[in-house]
Amino acid sequence: AETLDRQAILRWAAAVTRKLAGRNVRRLAIDATPIVAALKGDAPALYANGGASFGAGIDARTKERLDAGVLAVELIVRGVIEGSFHEGLDGKSHVEAFPAPLELLEILLPSGSDLSAAKAAVRRSEIIADGTVRTKRWSNRPANEMPPLGIAEEARDRARAVGLRAHIIGVKELERMGAGMLLAVGRGSDNPPCMVVLSGGAPRSKDPLGRRLAMVGKGVCFDTGGISIKPADGMEEMKMDKNGAIAVIEAAATVAQLDPGRVIHAVAACVENMPSGHATRPGDVVTALNGKRVEITNTDAEGRLILGDALHFAERDLGATHLVDVATLTGIVNSTFGGEVAGSCGTDPSFLDETHLAARRAGEVYWPYPLADAYMKNMDSWAGDFQNSGSREAMLIRSGLFLREFTTVPWVHLDIAGTAYRRANAPWAGRGSTGAAHSTLVELAMGGGVRR
Repeated sequence: AETLDRQAILRWAAAVTRKLAGRNVRRLAIDATPIVAALKGDAPALYANGGASFGAGIDARTKERLDAGVLAVELIVRGVIEGSFHEGLDGKSHVEAFPAPLELLEILLPSGSDLSAAKAAVRRSEIIADGTVRTKRWSNRPANEMPPLGIAEEARDRARAVGLRAHIIGVKELERMGAGMLLAVGRGSDNPPCMVVLSGGAPRSKDPLGRRLAMVGKGVCFDTGGISIKPADGMEEMKMDKNGAIAVIEAAATVAQLDPGRVIHAVAACVENMPSGHATRPGDVVTALNGKRVEITNTDAEGRLILGDALHFAERDLGATHLVDVATLTGIVNSTFGGEVAGSCGTDPSFLDETHLAARRAGEVYWPYPLADAYMKNMDSWAGDFQNSGSREAMLIRSGLFLREFTTVPWVHLDIAGTAYRRANAPWAGRGSTGAAHSTLVELAMGGGVRR
């Protein structure tokens, strides 16, 4: 049997919810006793609806001081809420596909369980799951409804609702700042680019871990590739290229609800990458926010350009001591890891390890790839300090090496291009955005990646 992990339980609860949703089931009771036993390593196997099977035990890295009952409640509640999200399933509306939404969930725990802790876990899980569902719904919206300034307005409203400060940096301020890479990507579109900044906690203060964490997201509302235009087949999916930005915005909002006043920052670089007479051309050279000159050899390698300026802004202007960015950055990460595992890299091994542990606790999987300096030579430029693309050799590694040029503090990059979008229905979720990285970012910000 496979090792029991949190993702398996989340998917099991979501699959049960989805299977029952069309059967006029309004109340659901789940006996968590076998799940608790399995989390403790006492059960030989646990079988999920839909044929998935989970073995006994849990990964040792997530087992420290584990309260199995509380953890079971958290995972069940999150799974049920996320499984109740059915937007666009089989092309039907929510009402047509699921006429009987779930109204009551009962969770049966073994005798002796800490009920007060379990109740607190319910509330925490509701907040996290709501953020994940919002991330999915928001990411699924088409580009004509969600241009860069549309994201900015939605983010401002969300920030106001949860007590975060919001600052929208428009074109004129970006020009004054010198954010040449971000502006270069957005130049071809009639929809102007912007940078969305959400902040919580007292300015320049630190969180309980003694740091200022900034989460940076790629928000390409639609990506044609620009002058280096993409093939027409599948281009409609490029509305999903904003998933990283949505994830960091919603993660900040979730953290603000879980721990009001906690120090947290989210920076979303929002653009539309379009071809036009005003668009950036291959061979153009621009000056980044940190002063480096970048030769743009491929306008379809745009995500790293906007992230580079956003990362430097977060470090320089927000005083971030730790950076994590999230992006649907490269197609090659999907070819490498597929749709179940996302790629990661970073400059600080301990911070990268903390991020991976936070991901496992959130029910996601990231796998690191090396930042091998030797491949930086493939981006040499005679016209600037370096190119944004280069040869096809080690493309995944070079995307990380490029981003590293714009950070000096501990930094982690999460490439969710393979995991952010599901092209077909699964037992536990419908097609569309998966809400990837949202729960990982929340766990990381709340200290869930710290070994205890």
